[in-house]
Amino acid sequence: MDKIILTGDRPTGKLHLGHYVGSLKRRVLLQNSGEYKKTLIMIADAQALTDNFENPEKIRQNIIEVALDYLSVGIDPTKATIFIQSMIPELTELSFYYMNLVTVSRLQRNPTVKTEIQMRNFESSIPVGFFTYPISQAADITAFKATTVPVGEDQLPMIEQTREIVRKFNQIYAEVLVEPDALIPENKACLRLPGTDGKAKMSKSLGNCIYLSDAADEVSARVKTMYTDPLHIQVSDPGHIEGNTVFTYLDAFCLDRHFEDYLPEYKNLDELKEHYKRGGLGDVKIKKFLTKVLQEELEPIRNRRKEYEKDIASVYEVLKKGCENAREIAAATLDEVKHAMKIDYFTDTELINSHIEKYKGV
Repeated sequence: MDKIILTGDRPTGKLHLGHYVGSLKRRVLLQNSGEYKKTLIMIADAQALTDNFENPEKIRQNIIEVALDYLSVGIDPTKATIFIQSMIPELTELSFYYMNLVTVSRLQRNPTVKTEIQMRNFESSIPVGFFTYPISQAADITAFKATTVPVGEDQLPMIEQTREIVRKFNQIYAEVLVEPDALIPENKACLRLPGTDGKAKMSKSLGNCIYLSDAADEVSARVKTMYTDPLHIQVSDPGHIEGNTVFTYLDAFCLDRHFEDYLPEYKNLDELKEHYKRGGLGDVKIKKFLTKVLQEELEPIRNRRKEYEKDIASVYEVLKKGCENAREIAAATLDEVKHAMKIDYFTDTELINSHIEKYKGV
């Protein structure tokens, strides 16, 4: 079976370092690996509207921002198909059919749904669209017969929900759909990069993000205010690594060669950590080091983005072609699904001929 990747992001704002280490950087590697026949990357605007339905302009404006971020990190439209979810109406039709395969109680038990309902304070006033988005996500994945879906650990229940839908459909109708496997980040620090304030999640509303498009001085300013160890008051004080945001970012981005280039008195990150833990190493020094590491990573991304910003029309053309390609694939899957469900009335010649024969001469 051909290996196919489907991944994507909700266009609720520009993408940040959490997106980059959690998925974007790896997408580029996977795209270039030659291991996958198709790489599909979805801008999930319809899913974003499930909890932003009163502010569609926010989603509309951020489509281009997310596309620019994709291209700037190295997503290559000649190797990957970038498309907009709402431009593929076949996904909505598949979602409708899959709704018959899932119970309300099963959706209520989904840990990811439960957590996100609490985060948004929906309580009993849950929009139906939001409540059923695991079904929509199953449609997104199965429409392209994706074998691999890169996700964080918090999204594993969503993948399992999709697998359940696939198994039930194939059991009732025919072996049409493909069960996907989740692909988890290998670097544990990349599973969920915290905000610069130490809080568990980066969020635009909390103002604790470093965006891929941030200027160099903005990145420096963010790192300067980054949460470290509140007990590490004097340079001589022993420091704590656990929960220290600066070291979490270093775990995610730092390589041994960075020490040779920017901090030659240490061989690697382990040596730096040991010095910090025994005392005698100030937060300012490690923040300056982290700033240099991040600037090295982000500078080529910023430069590529500036080039794409000069020709926004070409970016829209990439999206348009991606949508056309994605729709062709999804339409083929939908035809198979409808045939398996026996609702392909006008293409089922056997059905038509049987009725012609039945009523001949009446």
